[in-house]
Amino acid sequence: MDGMKTKECNKRAIVAGGAGFVGCHLCRRLLAEGYAVVTCVDNFQTGNPDNIARFRSEGRFRLVEHDIVEPFTVEGRVDEIYNLACPASPVHYQRNPVHTFKTSVIGSLNLLELAREKGARILLASTSEVYGDPHVPVQGESYWGNVNSYGLRSCYDEGKRGAETLFHDYHKMYEVDTRIIRIFNTYGPCMSAADGRVVSNFIVQALRGEPLTVHGDGRQTRSFQYVDDLIEAIVRVMQDGVLHSPVNVGNPNEITVKELADIVIRMTGSPSPIAYRPLPQDDPCRRHPDISLATRVLDGWQPAVELETGLAKTIEYFRAVQ
Repeated sequence: MDGMKTKECNKRAIVAGGAGFVGCHLCRRLLAEGYAVVTCVDNFQTGNPDNIARFRSEGRFRLVEHDIVEPFTVEGRVDEIYNLACPASPVHYQRNPVHTFKTSVIGSLNLLELAREKGARILLASTSEVYGDPHVPVQGESYWGNVNSYGLRSCYDEGKRGAETLFHDYHKMYEVDTRIIRIFNTYGPCMSAADGRVVSNFIVQALRGEPLTVHGDGRQTRSFQYVDDLIEAIVRVMQDGVLHSPVNVGNPNEITVKELADIVIRMTGSPSPIAYRPLPQDDPCRRHPDISLATRVLDGWQPAVELETGLAKTIEYFRAVQ
């Protein structure tokens, strides 16, 4: 598959949200690891069938079109469940905020019940958005955050916080083998051109010669992680002996949004100018993960892909699909 030599493994996994940006990369990695069965569960609200088309002929890959807000089960043994199912960009999760919240909370409840029934290990893909607009320059797992429960972003931010609570309590009450990662800004091939994330926005706008839209004055910061580094962390966090509490997964190299725009313009050779727009409500002014816990508990994990290396691969992808 994709010219990759696969290993052999008897594990059976479910990837909820497996047709999404991160989900399709995870499916590919698990198949390459030789998993006996990889079941992709997706309602295609934001997932893209093209992302998983290359796996459809693989006998170990199964597609179940389903919304995890509704209960479901699968036949046979399940060893691992990966909950990546939720719109992750404001343009998508604000479209139907009630459903977004239900996906994080009720969807997690349904998957936790399945994990409890099957005796499976289960991962929650949480988010750095649980920290809100932080009052601390570097966000560690012990920081409780500064989150608006009554705003445009609340359906996503509070939904993920609620999901973390459920994972904590299912482990405490029912001894479900849970894992939680808080994902910081991630980018790479298979992102949607229309999902509103800053990296995909800038690249698509630059390739089209359109103004790059920078909100606010562009001095707000982000820390960008290439998707391969995230997938490596996900694989490691599902190993034996990893703690059940949240673990930050991101790249601590912090840059401003304006700096990112300048880099994309330079790398694409675009004549695009920068257009400044008002800052959206509750948009965080700073994202900078403390990843010391991840490095300690995930066998020395560190992000390995430099920003411009990852951007080059992402630009190449968008050139091909434009």
